[in-house]
Amino acid sequence: MMKKEDWKDDLASYFEEYRILEESKVETLENFEHFAEFVAEPAFESVQEELKTYKVKSRIKKLKAKWISFQIYFPKSNVENFEYIIILPKNAVELSLVLVIKGRKMKKGMVQSEEKPFMAGLKGEKVLKLKKEDLIADVVEHYRNFNFSAFSR
Repeated sequence: MMKKEDWKDDLASYFEEYRILEESKVETLENFEHFAEFVAEPAFESVQEELKTYKVKSRIKKLKAKWISFQIYFPKSNVENFEYIIILPKNAVELSLVLVIKGRKMKKGMVQSEEKPFMAGLKGEKVLKLKKEDLIADVVEHYRNFNFSAFSR
């Protein structure tokens, strides 16, 4: 049988653990915002500038502390071809991001979507240390693979 003091200790322990989880959530949101502003946006902007040389429009969108995305349109068109979305899962207590790839193979085609761990499960401090060039390479690889698979089907 549980003594009176045991349940009080258990209750105190619960509130301490809850406080730590809440702090972790806040820290994770701040880290995601830092990543979005100082890694993702500059990477997307670099690709965006290069796409202009091919007459391909693109757009960067973000929802604070939730996701950031990079949309690429079909050449010489206003129709979205490909989208690379980095998502911070709801109530995340660590920087373990999700990547969603969306796109259509033809201008009037249906949008397809695929979800997987961001950068093969890169987490925490490693996400914050990611170089802009590594993210650019990942975006280009996914864009290339998506469109090449569209031609082969």
